[in-house]
Amino acid sequence: MDTAEIIVTLAGVGLAGFVIWYFFFSTRQTASAVSTSGGLQQVDITVKGGYSPDVIEVERDKPVQLSFYRDEENSCSEELLIPDFSIRRELPAFKTTLVELLPRQAGTFAFTCGMGMLRGRLIVK
Repeated sequence: MDTAEIIVTLAGVGLAGFVIWYFFFSTRQTASAVSTSGGLQQVDITVKGGYSPDVIEVERDKPVQLSFYRDEENSCSEELLIPDFSIRRELPAFKTTLVELLPRQAGTFAFTCGMGMLRGRLIVK
């Protein structure tokens, strides 16, 4: 191997390491729900190339209202799926869609776009 091949190989290994770290080990933005005086837990989520925040913490046995604002026209983000709560919603572009649920048990529950490319987690404590 000459010097150019060694440099290209090291750069490739470095980039692969970065991708693995970013998707599996980097910290994610976590948001705790804000409780209203009526006990409703509310979280605002922006959909633009992903969910922000993408990790949401709520308390069990208290109603949750997730406000999804879709700030794009990308076709991947036009549908929201929360399979553990049997929720499937269309997210119109540049509008807010409210999703209400009542988590009865603690755990981590995934939510995704219709294609499964955009991902988030709802952590019930």
